[in-house]
Amino acid sequence: MKVLRRALTLIALAALTIATAAPLQAAAPRSITVATDATWPPMEMVDASKKVVGFDIDFMNAIAKEAGLSVQYKNTAWDGIFAGLGGGRYDAIISSVTITPERQKQFDFSDPYINIGQILVVPKTDARSSRIADLKGKKVGAQIGTTGAFEIKKVQGVELKNYDEIGLAFEDMAAGRIAGVVCDEPTAAHYALQKAEYKAKFKIVGKPFTQEAYGIVVKKGNKALVDQLNKGIKAVKAKKVDEQLRKKWLR
Repeated sequence: MKVLRRALTLIALAALTIATAAPLQAAAPRSITVATDATWPPMEMVDASKKVVGFDIDFMNAIAKEAGLSVQYKNTAWDGIFAGLGGGRYDAIISSVTITPERQKQFDFSDPYINIGQILVVPKTDARSSRIADLKGKKVGAQIGTTGAFEIKKVQGVELKNYDEIGLAFEDMAAGRIAGVVCDEPTAAHYALQKAEYKAKFKIVGKPFTQEAYGIVVKKGNKALVDQLNKGIKAVKAKKVDEQLRKKWLR
């Protein structure tokens, strides 16, 4: 009788283990859709063949390889990107998203994967401006809903002009409609130092005036996906793949 009871107990435990494992496996997705606003070079952009490329894309692919994930990308406008995640249209966002307390109230984030600062770009003809406050009484552009826009709002006397895409802000500055643009360092370098039509017109001034950490955004409570992403980020950094990608895209 004791032998029979023991056998039945073992069978019951085995069944419980299988039943518990099934939802755990289901909670750890093997294939995910990731949204990005591909208008923020060199972090995310569309190349000549209409393919989404950039530092974030290469980094996400490296994370996926280490974490055992398959990734599909969805190019999504910035002004609706967070609502789309909340509505379940994709599983995550990688799009130069700064981790902020306000965003953390609504979403979960992976561990930081890169640190970036905001910086000011002005026309080369401007010999006096080195900070946003030097542009009082003028318009300064930024992409809507970004930390660059938030920084401009903090400065009294400076008018913020929002843009759906950061490239439009630089177009307006080239046309003389705004006096400066605030954006992330890599994007500033792309437009002011590398882009053929602008490098003779614009310059980066002053020093970065924020220290920000980028993270991958997921829906609140999706701990299984956050854990997988963090596993991938840790492995990518341990293998120094992040340094290789910095050399490729940011230098």
